[in-house]
Amino acid sequence: MKGKHTVRISDNRVKYNFELARNITIVQGNSGTGKTTLFDMIAAYARLKEKSGVQIVCDKPCIALRPDSDWQIVLDNTIDSIVFIDEESEYITKHEFASAIKKTDNYYVIFTRENLHDLPYSVEEIYEIHT
Repeated sequence: MKGKHTVRISDNRVKYNFELARNITIVQGNSGTGKTTLFDMIAAYARLKEKSGVQIVCDKPCIALRPDSDWQIVLDNTIDSIVFIDEESEYITKHEFASAIKKTDNYYVIFTRENLHDLPYSVEEIYEIHT
């Protein structure tokens, strides 16, 4: 997957708008800024579609990789998508995970406060949510 992708996610309370330019984007921020809300909205939409009350406007499928997911199976079966990963996912700091995502054509949005030394992300692709 190449190029820039605009993502708009909203429900009746909040709206998120951002543009992804690289395959790995890190989202950081203090507690209470909306990181978990954004992830939960994507996960709800993935499960319930329009019944979730969430709207996602993007030219690529957006999926939520939950902390309890078998990440290897999910990544093996996901192509040309934007994958959102929650900060509670312990596997994001593992070398095996970093190696696996480097071999895919997906874009990744990772919510974390940790330094991910094995992932080649740009400092220009570290976002912070502002309310």
